[in-house]
Amino acid sequence: MIKKLFEGLPREVSILVAASYLVSIGFGIILPAIPVFAKSFGVNNTAIGLIISAFAIARFSTGLIAGVLVERFGERTVFATGVFLVSISTLFAAVAQSYLQLLIFRTAGGLGSSMFSVAASSVIMRSVGDSQRGRAQSLYQSAFLMGGIAGPVIGGILSIISLRAPFFVYSILLFISGMIALFFLKGIQIGEKVNLKVGDETTTVSIALALKPYRIALILTFISSWIFYGLRSSILPIFVTEELNSTIAFVGYGIAISAIFQGVFLMKAGRYSDTKGRKFVALIGSHVVLVGIIMLTFATNVWIYLAAMAVIGFGGAFLATVPASIVGDIIKGKGGKVIAILQMAGDAGMIVGPIVVGWLSDLYSYRIAFGASAAIFLLALYLVYQIPETRNSEGPQVNNLKPLDEDH
Repeated sequence: MIKKLFEGLPREVSILVAASYLVSIGFGIILPAIPVFAKSFGVNNTAIGLIISAFAIARFSTGLIAGVLVERFGERTVFATGVFLVSISTLFAAVAQSYLQLLIFRTAGGLGSSMFSVAASSVIMRSVGDSQRGRAQSLYQSAFLMGGIAGPVIGGILSIISLRAPFFVYSILLFISGMIALFFLKGIQIGEKVNLKVGDETTTVSIALALKPYRIALILTFISSWIFYGLRSSILPIFVTEELNSTIAFVGYGIAISAIFQGVFLMKAGRYSDTKGRKFVALIGSHVVLVGIIMLTFATNVWIYLAAMAVIGFGGAFLATVPASIVGDIIKGKGGKVIAILQMAGDAGMIVGPIVVGWLSDLYSYRIAFGASAAIFLLALYLVYQIPETRNSEGPQVNNLKPLDEDH
């Protein structure tokens, strides 16, 4: 079954998916432990939030650095180094003796996370052609999704033993992931030092930003992160428990249902992306997700909430692979910084989303916050209709991808 999933894809994809699964399951393991471990140092909720945000801010601020490193040293070296950096910082976090130490070590891990994320995206985008890119992206994201589902369950059990145990396990999994990449991720230009010679094909940031599909991909990534991370990680649990008068268990059920629906349809969405086009799957995903957000806005009981989460998960499966597939279609040759900026757009959504929806819910209500998010998502829907089809393109020079000055 697994062999069939990777049939026809380059060897690098299967290796990267295996390595990324270990990273994702490890991250899921420490996810429930981080706030409780931070709380054990006697800090308030704001300080706990800072621990979580600091990691995302570090990833965002070092994105371009990671892109430069990928272009200079190659994907294999940067992926392995990045994973090893997070492994070491997590090990130090496991033995932290104060809140300040924990904050420093978690923040330091942001650079490593940025490095391996950009390197992994570069491998997926550059090692496959347009006819396989959607399926490769689906497999890559499925690995993170499955790890994200299984990890918290394991982390919860480990936390009973010790609040430090999840960090030790995560550090070990990261080390194994780095070793897999270092020894097995070998292909054409994968892991080799890239010599920056005159005449080498490179998609620069200025070239990419001049292309309408790339600009749209950045905005879609930002808005999607706002919706899928901002709402879920900030006000959604409180909305379910306070507004719908339900329990924290139903919060978990909703998130799990959403993840299951996304996982079930992710591969099908990837195949549609390769056969019918990026715009086709983006239109399905954006319309369905918008319906799900509207359902959340007007939810009056927990059953509507569960149905809305299922709808969002289904739509998310179709929308998830679109931005990265578009960027993979249009880049030509090296493009580490171009890929890094795409990642930074997602990180920015993760940072801004929770703050804005939290502020709106405090100032007005949960439903206003959901409604405002739906209004923001209308912009994403509008942009999807504007996307030129990029599948089967040959890089930034193709005719249907007009430069900035020809868009209007």
